[in-house]
Amino acid sequence: QVQLVESGGGLVQAGGSLRLSCAASGRTFSNYAMGWFRQAPGKEREFVAAISWSGSSTSYADSVKGRFTISRVNAKNTVYLQMNSLKPEDTAVYYCAAHRAPVVYTTAPSGFGSWGQGTQVTVSS
Repeated sequence: QVQLVESGGGLVQAGGSLRLSCAASGRTFSNYAMGWFRQAPGKEREFVAAISWSGSSTSYADSVKGRFTISRVNAKNTVYLQMNSLKPEDTAVYYCAAHRAPVVYTTAPSGFGSWGQGTQVTVSS
């Protein structure tokens, strides 16, 4: 198991930016692809972005493509989500997750074995 702790959430106006961080501990961080998910009230948890163990491969949900960027620094056991041009519909609890493999063979939540506790992002209009 990998332990994950998110930070960086908060309240921002539409059009603004936030950077989320996820610090990992436990098993070797670089063994795992990583991902970000979000869940808005009354909605299912949805995939946002993912990155392979080396950072060479990334994938994004269509709703955030071109606005969000996922990155990682293995030496710091940390994965980031830079969120720009935020919209009110981006409001959700954002979760960091460790994939079950070094590469992202699926973006379904079942492909991720460890989860953080979540951080709230609220975008006001």
